[in-house]
Amino acid sequence: MTLNLRHYALLGLLAFLLALPGRMTLPPLDRDEPRYMEASEQMLLSHNFIDVRFQDKPRYLQPAGIYWLEAASTAAAEKIFGPSVLRKTWPYRIPSLLAATIIVPLTAWIGATLFGGATGLMAAGLLMVSTLFVAESHMATIDTVLLLDILCIESALLCAFTDRQKNCPTHLRVAIAFWLSLGVGLMLKGPVVLIPGFGTPLALWLMERDRSWWSRLRPRWGWLLMIAVVVPWCVAIEVISGGDFFARAVGRNFLGKVAHGQEAHGLPPGFHLLVFGLAFWPGSLFAALAVPAIWKKRKLPQVRFLLSWIIPHWLVFELIATKLPHYVLPTYPAIAILTAASLVAWPTPTVPQWAKALFGIYGVLWTAIGLAFCFAGSIALYKLEHTFSLSALIALGGTLPLVLGAILMLLKHQRRQAAFCAMGAAVIAHAGLFLGVIPNLQTIRLSPRIAELFDDVRPCNDSVLVSSSYSEPSLVFLVGPNTQLIGPTEAAKYLHDHSQCSLALIDRKDEPAFTQALLKYGLEVVEYGRVQGLNYSNGHHLDLGIFAPR
Repeated sequence: MTLNLRHYALLGLLAFLLALPGRMTLPPLDRDEPRYMEASEQMLLSHNFIDVRFQDKPRYLQPAGIYWLEAASTAAAEKIFGPSVLRKTWPYRIPSLLAATIIVPLTAWIGATLFGGATGLMAAGLLMVSTLFVAESHMATIDTVLLLDILCIESALLCAFTDRQKNCPTHLRVAIAFWLSLGVGLMLKGPVVLIPGFGTPLALWLMERDRSWWSRLRPRWGWLLMIAVVVPWCVAIEVISGGDFFARAVGRNFLGKVAHGQEAHGLPPGFHLLVFGLAFWPGSLFAALAVPAIWKKRKLPQVRFLLSWIIPHWLVFELIATKLPHYVLPTYPAIAILTAASLVAWPTPTVPQWAKALFGIYGVLWTAIGLAFCFAGSIALYKLEHTFSLSALIALGGTLPLVLGAILMLLKHQRRQAAFCAMGAAVIAHAGLFLGVIPNLQTIRLSPRIAELFDDVRPCNDSVLVSSSYSEPSLVFLVGPNTQLIGPTEAAKYLHDHSQCSLALIDRKDEPAFTQALLKYGLEVVEYGRVQGLNYSNGHHLDLGIFAPR
């Protein structure tokens, strides 16, 4: 089967449609996403496109590339829909949506180039429905856009690699695309992009002891293109920050993650392998079952290329101290392609009994995750809201038979058919989650409910909310960058000093300290409403009241 432009366009359209559900109803997800959103909004409002800030603090974690993209998409939406979209989540998620739309057909192209069209289609499907990819493609964070950039880098490497195999010259545009993609990656995430950019050719050289094809990418002058992309902004931020950006972004953020776990994310090696069963579900079991075939085909140039893509990146992020599931997302397209090749292009090899036993254990874990996907939405709604959603029940009715069908086909050794069933189950489960479950989980939607109450009772157009008990970034994004995150005693003082246009958000447990401070200033307040719920970021139950001076 040969894929043409129509196939790739249809794949992109399908990826676009599958990434749409819940994009407008999904609230800003603490804690990273609203930080990106708020920093991008402040960039638009201040017209300062060099120095990235969250409220009055610099956000020196990575260069400004992702903030430019989100600010650009939001500015375009603002011209069409007006300034009210600045407080909406969906404009900031457009770069992730567009990136996901391109990633899927690009994965299919790489798979088709290496193993044929059927493998490319299967690989695109496995990646498109994987849990981590679906989650990241719905959020206004950097990871989906970074994945697209790394796919462009690997595509350029693949072109040079296959030209070597065919003994034909590599076009100049391939080299330009490679070095420009590295430069864009540096503007997105800094040195992280060099791991796949240089790790893949280095691993290939170690496997083959042949680096002659590297010259096809014109490294003698290509690095100048890469530097040209990032240097202007680097010079500007160096001047504006007085060197503070590189001290924080490289010294504390990048090297800090290598040396020790940041923000309670320090975990031992093996974490990414452990969570792979969930993060790549439903493809995770089929990826595990593909290992014997991959080992048998390990000397094939195509397999070597994909292993050189996966292994360096995976090892680096298993060895650094800080670990989050999305760190190895750039390897998922390559894993999907190898998995698809084992399902479509290669015969199933015989394996020893001990391997069958391990696959059986992993299959039980995979089944448990699948059943959890079926029931999780309905159970969460009942536990948190004491209700059921018709759409969630419909999703349950659609996913459960498909998961059971996949299990039955696996027992009959019909892996390809089982994969199709599992992918169908994942599509329905994700649609049910974003359309029927998350919009109805009011208990955990604290920030949107607080913002609605604040808008209803604010005394001035430029009123400021002082929050002493709830300080999630989503609150700052939805209420405004002037939100004050201070303690209950300081909140009372702020109300005293700004009595005309200020309101305070105080949890029940902080009210005694708040009241005591009010007595000190001789200030009386009126309660305008309460919001109760669960802060899912830390598991704390909150009973928040909004107060204003009498």
